[in-house]
Amino acid sequence: MSTSMHIQAILNGTIQSLKTILPVEIKVAPPAVTSEPFQQEEMGVLIGLVGDLKGRVIIDGLPDTFSAIAAKMFGMEIGGEMLESFVGEFGNMITGNLCTFVGQHDLSLDITPPTVMVGKTKLYGFQKAFQLPANIEGAGDITILLTIDDDD
Repeated sequence: MSTSMHIQAILNGTIQSLKTILPVEIKVAPPAVTSEPFQQEEMGVLIGLVGDLKGRVIIDGLPDTFSAIAAKMFGMEIGGEMLESFVGEFGNMITGNLCTFVGQHDLSLDITPPTVMVGKTKLYGFQKAFQLPANIEGAGDITILLTIDDDD
């Protein structure tokens, strides 16, 4: 399978994961190629992808958005350390589901433990990246960044 087919499978799997995990309507904008640096605004989670393809998934959003997502999923908004923990687990849920989806498309991936990032952060060190903006009904906007590392 070519790298472009792998990327398409990962993008499709990410969208499918969001729709599987979140019990509300999700509007996903078309993916856009982006260059470094990526500016994370307030809160996010970074999870590494390893296996047939190497890269990272970064889910970026506002604390209020992540708290509203938790409320949609579990019936209560959260804050502080509990919110930071939720953001890491939300990233695990999305990427774990993604790995299951792409596994059905002959792509073997595993994930690293989540790294939760709080505060403005500039991310460098990737060769190719795709931004996938999503609007979650009643919660707000998140951006999912998929970075791909070449094996050269």
